[in-house]
Amino acid sequence: MPNVRGCNLPDDLLYDVENNIWYRENADGTVTLGMTAVAAAMAGQLVAFTPRKPGKSVQAGKSCATVESGKWVGPAKLAFDAEVVSINDALAASPRIANADPYGSGWLVTVRPTAWDAAKSTLVPGSAVAAPYEAKMAADGFAGCG
Repeated sequence: MPNVRGCNLPDDLLYDVENNIWYRENADGTVTLGMTAVAAAMAGQLVAFTPRKPGKSVQAGKSCATVESGKWVGPAKLAFDAEVVSINDALAASPRIANADPYGSGWLVTVRPTAWDAAKSTLVPGSAVAAPYEAKMAADGFAGCG
């Protein structure tokens, strides 16, 4: 598992480095996504998670959820066109789950991509994510996680 400046980045995931989002392919053709450890550390303790409702279509570059901490409010942007299939109700009830377990119980939403094969080619595989994240963290002036 790549570790960049103390931030874990599991190598079995795909990443949208620019937007600090990870993606996990599911056997049923859906894709689960969440905030990276980098995003969780930069935001601080989350206080609110407001996802788009299941059945809603979201275009590439648009928000599938809004995430809020004491110092930041921002969108969780999708890297591709998709329909929201399910949301993490546990995260809505207790947003700090994303800080404690961003790659497990802190997932945001599950979506059904319109064209997953094309979308997948635009994402960075975990095995190659260390260098792009090091560059992004340096550009953003982010010292690292924990």
